[in-house]
Amino acid sequence: MKKFYLLAGLLLLHTSLFAQVKSPAEFLGYALGERFTPHHKVIDYYRHVASESPTVHLLDYGQTNELRPLLVAFVSSEENINRLETIRTDNLKRAGVLEGSPKLSVPVHWMSYNVHGNEAVSSEASMMTLFSLVDPNTSQYSDWLHEVLVVLDPCINPDGQERYVNWYQQKMNQVLQPDLQSIEHREPWPGGRPNHYLFDLNRDWAWQTQVESQQRLALYNDWLPQVHLDFHEQGINSPYYFAPAAEPLHVQLTDFQHEYQERFGRNTARYFDANDWFYFTKERFDLLYPSYGDTYPLYNGAIGMTIEQGGSGRAGIGGLTATGDTVTLSDRIIHHHTTGISAIETTYDLKDQVLHAFTEYYSESSTNPLGPYRSFVIKGSNPAAKTQAFLALLDKNRIRYGLSGKSANLTGFSYQNGQTERLRLEENDIVINAYQPKSVLTQVLFEPEPVLNDSITYDITSWALPYAYGLDAYALEGRLDAEQPYVIPDFVPNQPDVETLAYVAPWQATVHVKFLASLLQEGIRVRYNEYPFEVGGNSYPTGSLIITRGGNEYISNFHQKVTDLANSFRISLGQSKTGFVDSGKDFGSSYVRVIQKPSIALVGGEGVSSLNFGEIWHFLDSELEYPVVVLERDQLSRADLSKYDVLVLPSGNYPEELYETLINWATAGGRLVALDQALTLFADKEGSMLQTYADEGEKARQDSAAAALQEAEKTAPYLERERLAISGNAAGAIFEVELDATHPLGYGKMGKFYTLKNSSDRYALMDQGINAGYIASTDSHRTGFIGYKIKPGMARSLVFGVAPKGAGQLIYLADNPVFRSFWEDGKLILANALFLSGN
Repeated sequence: MKKFYLLAGLLLLHTSLFAQVKSPAEFLGYALGERFTPHHKVIDYYRHVASESPTVHLLDYGQTNELRPLLVAFVSSEENINRLETIRTDNLKRAGVLEGSPKLSVPVHWMSYNVHGNEAVSSEASMMTLFSLVDPNTSQYSDWLHEVLVVLDPCINPDGQERYVNWYQQKMNQVLQPDLQSIEHREPWPGGRPNHYLFDLNRDWAWQTQVESQQRLALYNDWLPQVHLDFHEQGINSPYYFAPAAEPLHVQLTDFQHEYQERFGRNTARYFDANDWFYFTKERFDLLYPSYGDTYPLYNGAIGMTIEQGGSGRAGIGGLTATGDTVTLSDRIIHHHTTGISAIETTYDLKDQVLHAFTEYYSESSTNPLGPYRSFVIKGSNPAAKTQAFLALLDKNRIRYGLSGKSANLTGFSYQNGQTERLRLEENDIVINAYQPKSVLTQVLFEPEPVLNDSITYDITSWALPYAYGLDAYALEGRLDAEQPYVIPDFVPNQPDVETLAYVAPWQATVHVKFLASLLQEGIRVRYNEYPFEVGGNSYPTGSLIITRGGNEYISNFHQKVTDLANSFRISLGQSKTGFVDSGKDFGSSYVRVIQKPSIALVGGEGVSSLNFGEIWHFLDSELEYPVVVLERDQLSRADLSKYDVLVLPSGNYPEELYETLINWATAGGRLVALDQALTLFADKEGSMLQTYADEGEKARQDSAAAALQEAEKTAPYLERERLAISGNAAGAIFEVELDATHPLGYGKMGKFYTLKNSSDRYALMDQGINAGYIASTDSHRTGFIGYKIKPGMARSLVFGVAPKGAGQLIYLADNPVFRSFWEDGKLILANALFLSGN
């Protein structure tokens, strides 16, 4: 469009003379772009606009861990605002979620800002866009708003945004200082990008592990918009990115989803070209991983798009690029504002096609699914607690399922064995199929092997839920319907019985760890068995929790407390009136170990992966509600570590001088748990028992193979170097792990686990330590991309190991078992390391 359109959008100093609604500059007392706006002032401005304009309706949909509000603004014509519920239910009727035919033809255009807290230009731009849409001086938008409902979420991640803005306000200069070495451009650990628990909320859409995601996705799925834009910032030296997206593009994306992105991209390019603004498209940001703010909407029938402005937390109010240009906050605001307006215009121009394509998407995908696997069976023999956790995720995503209700002999792909085989369908098996509104999302979340039409991808390449939850499951090519609705099994509350000598609880899922944590918090002594046992006609596997009357005499109302806690978690307890077991070891045996309540310290700070730190912190503090001390990495050499039984080192870089301190602490009786890249501190050092290669022969063989591959690449074309480089990486490759079920690290797993490998790091099986979990061969690879250079080296490599050290232990978790907290089955591995191993 013309330049005057953009100038009309430059509302930095604009004062409206024709409305009671104040411009951002009038309300805030400074022009947008002069400084960052604290979250509470952003919210105050949205509330002000809604109170003065009949074309805006606010909906508070939740709050963050730090109790900041989450809200959206619905912006449209006054007539549409008065019939929001009709527009919402119309959408659900188009998707087949509700029965009936839509009454109106109003597409829902949703725009989300500031999912990454230090990409704080987004919230600023949202205020500009909100005012533009309600200001009578920009009346060209009124026609659009009669036909389109715009939804603005000004800040998905208020806690992260406030962390960044508060820090930046303290460090910024009054006079613009774009030198990137200046302190205002050097954000300290952990940065404002993540939320309170240091999770990347843009990777959490499908998994919904965080409160912000849970509340937002509940609202999103109540509306199912036709278009969703997710506003971001990228590195300061990248100008601006908008759709069309890059390869790989998921094969389930529709022609219209591609077409809309193309139309939007060309429309936005006209505005940028008119102002000589640089941008790029079709690079870097692909559409594969299902838990982004673009892919999750796409797999739910919408047009999902990521928008990236150059700058991010590094740029501040203004920063110098590599070419010597200054990228200012004002520039970044108007770029995002322009893109948002262009997107609304595109939806308006394509209104009829948008609604038709959305309706067709749900109709076609639910009646004729495109994926190779159209039905999925979760065996009823899986542990009930693991199944319930899995079904809770399906419920969050509104994916339908039911009980088989019949028996049959079928053929399907076994996730556990990685091959097609015969299976016996039983009546209590759970059936999920793609003949439902959430057809595409279902297939994507279950697909055993995502199709990669380009191996250069922005994220992990495998995520199949049966692996993440450790479930015995099958994928079937044909249609299999559930004959009966699934009903949560009745829970018969445990009754306290003073005659009971011991209560026995299972140890199979996260809910059992929560139960243990609660018992320990109550001061109740808990034991576990190193051998399976039978008593009173019941069998109990290794690692069961045994809560005996003996040793807990000091607990008042012991029986009531134990059963009440178990009931709160819906855990059925076994009961025994004797310590004399029918087989196995008696309760007084030395092979029935007492679980000492551990004092746990978690290491964070500079050099430590904030994401992995956050995953562990969230697991302990939020899920288990178990106390944890957080220590800075750089204080470890001075801290009194004797106060702690367990010290957890998340993935990260640790100074060499810490090695002796940590070894001495472990030797004195401490239990050190090192994850992922933290293992590099111990690898190939005397006394660690951890080696990269088993011997010189193994090293020579792998070095020789790597050298041969590198020799072949020396003459490769320059532009192919990036593609060749990934042949030495892993991008979420799933491997089957052989677990030692007799060791505490393997308790509750029945000898099998699926690890998600995200790096090329590998370690040899230990000569002296305990190889509690390892990859047996390259045949153990189930799915996901792993480079051909490193895949052979994964054979006979360590995944989980224990090195006894004096009175303590070094526990090595070479892969992160709690990746993004959605790898649910790995939480028990971490719990074993924290609570059971070494007791």
